[in-house]
Amino acid sequence: MSGAPAADHVLAVLTLLARQSEPVTAGTVAARLGLPRSTTYRLLSILRDHGFVSHLADRQRYALGVAAYELGTAYQRQGLLQRIAGPPLRRLAAELSQHARLAVLHGTDVFFVIEERAPGLPQLVTDVGVRLPASVTASGLAILAELPAKQITALFPGPAALVQRDHRGPATPTELRRLLTDARTRGYAVEEGMVTPGLSTIARPVLDTQGHPVASVAVTYSIEIDHEVRERVVEAVVRVAGQLSDRLGGRTPA
Repeated sequence: MSGAPAADHVLAVLTLLARQSEPVTAGTVAARLGLPRSTTYRLLSILRDHGFVSHLADRQRYALGVAAYELGTAYQRQGLLQRIAGPPLRRLAAELSQHARLAVLHGTDVFFVIEERAPGLPQLVTDVGVRLPASVTASGLAILAELPAKQITALFPGPAALVQRDHRGPATPTELRRLLTDARTRGYAVEEGMVTPGLSTIARPVLDTQGHPVASVAVTYSIEIDHEVRERVVEAVVRVAGQLSDRLGGRTPA
């Protein structure tokens, strides 16, 4: 048992439900895990409220919920993406002599799953495993720009949902929608100095067979580079993101 018994109990409940071929009663959960019934009902209620457990009221039984399914499919997608995206991103970083990365959306954050570094350049904050607010990163904006308007509203219903970085980034849903419109019109997202002063990033979404943005490819470079080099970055990022979309059977973003 760890130093966080509540977390242990939550994970034990989810693991138990995942191993059942049929929904089970709260009593069964309590008995198999050796938990008091009151604790079991409280845990199941919290997990149900967050979508990780479904309560079949007519049968008084519990099963895994949609949120648990989404976690499993997200793991599968990320594993596939990491396998197919690693070599193209290594070539991209070598071609441009700049850092290249792959990120996925997790709630209102982006989660960086691949970071290919160019020799001689300083390490960035966007390392593997790092999360940042999607609205302040090109990686996040590229993905958000391909989501339905209703989903954007659900994710960012008001200013409180938008997390700025050192007072940089959109402060209202209206400002965010403006950035997303620009990204869709341009065909890629741009972030200049919002994550790290003096650095800019270009990002392009990767789409699956349903046209859903499952990730984004991004390259970061110094804001001071000349226009010709920047155009090379744009062209290369668009090309590699398109290749990954093709590998997933998705369409190329407009």
